[in-house]
Amino acid sequence: MMRSATLVAFMAVACMASIAHGGNFYEDTEMTWGQGRGKVVDGGRGLDLTLDKTSGSGFQSKKEYLFGKIDMQIKLVPGNSAGTVTTFYLSSAGSAHDEIDFEFLGNVSGEPYTLHTNVFTRGQGQREQQFRLWFDPTKDFHTYSVVWNPQHVIFAVDGTPIRDFKNHEARGVAFPRTQPMRLYASLWNADDWATQGGRVKADWTQAPFVASFRGFSADACVWANGKQQCPVGTMETAAAGGRRGGSWWNQQLSDMSYRRMRWVQRKFMIYNYCTDAKRFPQGVPAECKLR
Repeated sequence: MMRSATLVAFMAVACMASIAHGGNFYEDTEMTWGQGRGKVVDGGRGLDLTLDKTSGSGFQSKKEYLFGKIDMQIKLVPGNSAGTVTTFYLSSAGSAHDEIDFEFLGNVSGEPYTLHTNVFTRGQGQREQQFRLWFDPTKDFHTYSVVWNPQHVIFAVDGTPIRDFKNHEARGVAFPRTQPMRLYASLWNADDWATQGGRVKADWTQAPFVASFRGFSADACVWANGKQQCPVGTMETAAAGGRRGGSWWNQQLSDMSYRRMRWVQRKFMIYNYCTDAKRFPQGVPAECKLR
């Protein structure tokens, strides 16, 4: 009970600290598919994606980024969301693309969502870690964040880190460092695999399904005309703040943040590719063995 109370306390503090006011969806994003099923709402402060039996929907950022801190507040499909997948991710173009994924796999009413994370480098993924959330993600908006800098990809929920993919290029592990990426988000039908391996299908009598987005914030270096343009003061703040303070450019986990991440992983992680010996009979990927 004491540990649970402690978790709730620091999650609440982190949540208050991480709420992003964000930009305007009219100005910062564009619909990419869905034939009108995605709609900007609340004067540009929010965006709703819809899924029905015919189609889902999606949007992307107008800008490309090469490193940054990206925040999005999301309220997931409520009720019976089985078969649905809501995504929030960064990706470059091409077959040898880099990608940083948040995916939310729906479930039947009363059962928890699965938060699925992955990192692709040069077209190669298979770095999945999955979690249960410690709250109901359909009742209110929660902030999902990616800190992407030259040394780390840090996934966070309401300001609490859940995963840290480090740059181990010196040890032969590829890292997403050279390809600019856009933000993408989507809501789509994946009932052939999303819920209990595809055994539970979408209940279309519950459609249309709706996932809501707000608070999109990109404190990031924009890639334009073949050049990286960082916010004013990014490098100066990084230099002044040391390795653990200042800008997201040199952000890494403090000792306390690392302990929080490890606690969340022990309590809420349900799959880790680094422990799946059956999947990797020749040995788990190299980064799994590095500290």
